[in-house]
Amino acid sequence: MKHLFSVLFVLFSINSFDAQVKYETLESVKLGETRELKIQLPRGYSASDKITYPLLIVLDGDYLFEAVAGNVDYYTYWEDMPAAIVVGINQYGKRYDDCVYSEQNSLPMDKGAKFFEFIGMELIPHLEKKYRASNFRIAVGHGETANFINYYLLKPDPVFTGYIVISPELAPKMLTYIPDVLSKKTSKTFYYLANTNNDTGSVKKMTDALNTDISALDNKNLFYNFNNFEKPSHYSVPTHAIPNAIEGIFKVFQPISKDEYNNVILKLEGSPVEYLQEKYKTIYELFGIKKQILVNDFKAISAAIEKTQRYEYYEALGKIGRDEYPKTLLGNYYLARFYEENGEPKKAMRTYESAFTLEEIAGLTKDLMFQKAEAIKTDFGY
Repeated sequence: MKHLFSVLFVLFSINSFDAQVKYETLESVKLGETRELKIQLPRGYSASDKITYPLLIVLDGDYLFEAVAGNVDYYTYWEDMPAAIVVGINQYGKRYDDCVYSEQNSLPMDKGAKFFEFIGMELIPHLEKKYRASNFRIAVGHGETANFINYYLLKPDPVFTGYIVISPELAPKMLTYIPDVLSKKTSKTFYYLANTNNDTGSVKKMTDALNTDISALDNKNLFYNFNNFEKPSHYSVPTHAIPNAIEGIFKVFQPISKDEYNNVILKLEGSPVEYLQEKYKTIYELFGIKKQILVNDFKAISAAIEKTQRYEYYEALGKIGRDEYPKTLLGNYYLARFYEENGEPKKAMRTYESAFTLEEIAGLTKDLMFQKAEAIKTDFGY
């Protein structure tokens, strides 16, 4: 149902959202011609701000841009991904030449090689100079262009961190090249692959084979997701694949989910607080965003501590809570729980009482703190 809303949103979003859509041209020395670009800037984007944004480069921008831009704006609105810059390259009438490759080695040749250099050596530097794009970049392609974006993956220092590869018309040797290079990645790489049962036989067969090979890889730096859709046509499958791809690539940015809580956090051998810290450290390292820890995530870690009765972790959680929400009683509550469960009732009572002057948050009220303090007084006769 969530994906259905995303697809429906795309149908009307471009005319209604507040994100800034611009149309530009870029003169290319590599191509010897001018290329048309569609650019969506985030809501509230200002040239004077210091914030940088992930950059999505959309090939087949003449028809694929709106689907990507609409979903990016939608997920950004609900804070399930960071605000991002989306750039579509118009390839109408030029797609075949842009994506041409050698029959001998399956690599770009002639105009394809020039188009490859255009994106990496002209377009991206131009966008970084004109807009506040970060180093976290995602390439999006469909059919022939989905094959083409993999060529950047083969470079020793790729310009892209993420790849959304939808029903690719794979060059023959890419079935060997892609798994091999993904198996050796030493930095975080996000790879999303999708096909549909209504793709041509060759596309379906090759993408299924590619999925089998990638799924067998054991590389902690590779974050891989695959979808096979039953009903969409080859041309409608991007509207189904793009929401899934965004959710997978930006999963770390999203609040802790029930699935993450049940299948990851509750099964941790180590500290759930360290897991929380690592989650937000990863957000900063990937996207350059110093994101405040969500109250939802504090509650998830607290629930895990209570369920597993590993109360010793409340101390670290309380200190982080004080740092993140200093005007609220969040941190004090967790610290008081730590003292209470670790044989320091008087210290717990005083910590509960000290929170009376702080703001309530996340269902933690002053009445609750008072009741906790009074219960300790009654039990220990203070």
